[in-house]
Amino acid sequence: MNFQQWLETYTGVTDPGVWVGIGVRIILIAVGFHLAVRAGNLLIDRAFDFTERRKTEDGELRRLATLRAVAKSVMRYTFDFLALTTVLPMIGIPVTQLLAGAGVAGLAIGFGAQNLIRDLIAGFFFLYENQFTVGDFVQVGSFAGTVEEVGMRVTRIRDFGGQLHILPNGGIGEVTNFSRGAMRAMVDVDIAYEENADAAIAILQQLCGELGEEHPEFVEGPTVLGVQALRDSSVTVRVWAKTENMQQWAMERVLLHEIKNRLVEEGVEIPYPRRVVVPPELTKLRADANGEGEMTDERAR
Repeated sequence: MNFQQWLETYTGVTDPGVWVGIGVRIILIAVGFHLAVRAGNLLIDRAFDFTERRKTEDGELRRLATLRAVAKSVMRYTFDFLALTTVLPMIGIPVTQLLAGAGVAGLAIGFGAQNLIRDLIAGFFFLYENQFTVGDFVQVGSFAGTVEEVGMRVTRIRDFGGQLHILPNGGIGEVTNFSRGAMRAMVDVDIAYEENADAAIAILQQLCGELGEEHPEFVEGPTVLGVQALRDSSVTVRVWAKTENMQQWAMERVLLHEIKNRLVEEGVEIPYPRRVVVPPELTKLRADANGEGEMTDERAR
């Protein structure tokens, strides 16, 4: 079947001039829907910008950013579907029969697409319940990182190494969100048994007061909780604080750095493993001094 026969059989249109007109209308429809999508994006941006100006909490702003992206995605897919159903009748494809066939085929495919449906439902509840949003630092199973996108089917998480993990929403179980409220920063410091524990705690408490004033990232504390453990060769003192979201690790590093320097300045010993190597010659001299050599000679006789 050549092209002319296809035209006569499936469209009933054989005049090339008619096809030129259809092509022009298709182009105009594509341009019109493209402009409609851009206008829709502009309206969505203005609506969310107006809402964001009334919000001050960082968590609410991230949630609105997530909903903004989802709204644009749904709007774009809707316009694409409307454009397709508008163009198909122009080239002789009956949309009604196509949709009816798609409904029957969709019913059959639905039994094999249970995972897809589960992903969509899970994605809806992630957004509705505000479990996590774009910009949150979360841990999902063995993956931990910053949420870059929350879609209706998949969630994208980028870890510290830069790897992007794409997780189906239906497979996401327990989620640990590290970006809701103040976070805990806690470090343990070891001092030698020979040191005065009360004096060392007083030095650390003075340092904690200074750090709390210097670093606004500390929401509460830092403060010295006291002796946490008695180990084999050291006494462990615990320092605790609350910080702003995503600042807990940076503030723990600040605490460790400043505590180490302050203890060295105050002459407080920080214990560490030592290895003493005794040369064989010194061992023999000690043995001779203790009379072990004479005992060895006597045993030899």
